[in-house]
Amino acid sequence: MVSKVLALHDMVCLGRCSLTVVIPALSAQGMKVCPLPTALLSSDTGGFGPVYVRELTAEMEGILAKLQALEERFDAVYSGYLGSPAQAALVRRAMELFPGLRVVDPVLGDQGRLYQSVDEGMVQAMEHLCSQADVITPNLTEACFLTGTPMPQGPMDPLQAHRLLQDLLRLGCRAAVVTSAHLQGREGRLATLVQGADGEAVALCTQQLHAHFPGTGDLFASVLVGALLKGKDLQEAAAEASAFVARSIAYTLERGTPVREGVLLEELLGELAGGLSGAGMERLPL
Repeated sequence: MVSKVLALHDMVCLGRCSLTVVIPALSAQGMKVCPLPTALLSSDTGGFGPVYVRELTAEMEGILAKLQALEERFDAVYSGYLGSPAQAALVRRAMELFPGLRVVDPVLGDQGRLYQSVDEGMVQAMEHLCSQADVITPNLTEACFLTGTPMPQGPMDPLQAHRLLQDLLRLGCRAAVVTSAHLQGREGRLATLVQGADGEAVALCTQQLHAHFPGTGDLFASVLVGALLKGKDLQEAAAEASAFVARSIAYTLERGTPVREGVLLEELLGELAGGLSGAGMERLPL
């Protein structure tokens, strides 16, 4: 049976991110994606100039009511960018209506700061939403804001990384996956920190490619969701997602396309459909 994912993300016209990444990435893995847009944007916010934004809170309410009346079933509820605390409450409602895998990508900021549209009220709303999730996938910046942890000024030691994962689990989620981390002794490599319900904490390390493409967080979380729905365990799913994002960045750098357009996902969907492997990734216990 084909797994169905209710994807609550924004829809962007220009740039590869949000639903324009989520839908093809999950579809290539054999999932049926049912999009529930949280907002419409004229472009990604990085590199296209001023952006037109329209939040869709009222539309979300109406669609959720119709889905409830239809008694639909979803194998996963997966959320990304949300425009307001009210939308976070709607995601919680969706999780209650449609039991299944609950994944929250708490989109709040990057590179040590919150996005311009995000305030403390949104951070608190995202903390509450994360408490209801099975898996959360913040980047390092978001993990620090969610836990009140000062942003590291350099590579973290293993104890710092482990403590950050523990603080995220204290929010109430069952598992935490933190992307874009750096560890002492692993300079030149990028680490994904993983801790699940079994209590084991690891860092998955891959070569750092010096480029910052929009939408890679959406791609990582989407590959992770697909892998989990196919029965992979959390570490294996995170390793596959990390490996595919690294592959996408390397391929896009080779092609030399503008950074603001995101990674060339379209040309790699066949590889994603064919199955992934994170077996060669360095794994370090924390």
